Amino acid sequence: MKIVMKLALVLCVGLFLIGGCEKGSSRKAEAESPTRPVTQPGVVLETTSLDIDFSKHAVTFIELGAKSCIPCKAMQPVMKDLAAEYRDQLLVLFYDVWEDNKPAAHYKVMGIPTQVFLDAEGKEFHRHVGFYAKEEIRKVLESRGLKRAGTGG
Repeated sequence: MKIVMKLALVLCVGLFLIGGCEKGSSRKAEAESPTRPVTQPGVVLETTSLDIDFSKHAVTFIELGAKSCIPCKAMQPVMKDLAAEYRDQLLVLFYDVWEDNKPAAHYKVMGIPTQVFLDAEGKEFHRHVGFYAKEEIRKVLESRGLKRAGTGG
């Protein structure tokens, strides 16, 4: 009986915390009315908007994480380097799913950081969860025909 009570308590606390997070981020999302973000070559775009034009880039690399998550922080320089290396071919987006959970729900995120790779039509072709080394991401990008700046591309 004590085990059942402990499980019920843990479940209630968990549901309260999840409900509290969703409620807070819903208010923020309602308060902000995001428009389609403006993209810049070679720059990581941090946004809350899901209205993205994928057609301007061969590949879109989406990082779904949080600013205060340690592996997510480790991904920041990787994303910046890749955005610069593949400038006009690659769009790099960052969503902080702790600030706004809509992108996490949209991309069915189970853990952070999650990296999602989309083609120019917005179709997912690759996904990874956890820290993702730059060299491994390069393999994914180059398998799709992208070339680093200064290497004939």
